[in-house]
Amino acid sequence: MKNFSWGHGVVIALFAFIVFILSMMFLFPNGQKNSEMVTDNYYEEELQYQDVIDAKKRADELQEKPVYSQEANGIKITFPKEYNNSNTTVKFVLNRTDDQNLDIKKSVELDANQTFMIPAQVLKMGNYTLRLSWTKDKTDYRMDYDVIWK
Repeated sequence: MKNFSWGHGVVIALFAFIVFILSMMFLFPNGQKNSEMVTDNYYEEELQYQDVIDAKKRADELQEKPVYSQEANGIKITFPKEYNNSNTTVKFVLNRTDDQNLDIKKSVELDANQTFMIPAQVLKMGNYTLRLSWTKDKTDYRMDYDVIWK
C-alpha cells in the first residue's frame, strides 16, 4: 500500500467538492417545482394595492363580517342579514398556492339566506387563499381567509 500524501488528500477533497456541486445542481431544483407567482399581472395589481388596503381596513371595521364554513358539499360563505343582491355585488378568488390551474375566480349572487356555496366538485385537497371582495352601497370591502380543503 502506498503512503497517503497531501496530494492524494487534495485530489480527494476536489473530487468530493465536485460531487457535492453536481448533486446540488440535480437534486435541489426538483424541490422548486410548482413555485408560481400568485398572479400574472403582479406589477399592475401592486400599483392598485392601496385600494385593497383600504377595502381590507373597511372590512375589519365592520360589526358583522362574512364568515365561511366548510361542509361536505363545499365551502359556504354567509353574509350578514342586511346584505342582499340589490345592494351588494360579490366576487371571490380561490388561489391555490402550488398550482394556478386550480385557481377559481367568480362573481356570485347571494341566495335568500345571504349565502353562496363553492361546490366541492371544483375543489381539490390542499391549501387555498380565499379572497372575498364585495361592494355594498358603492363601498368596496375585502377579506382574505386561509382555507385548507380536506
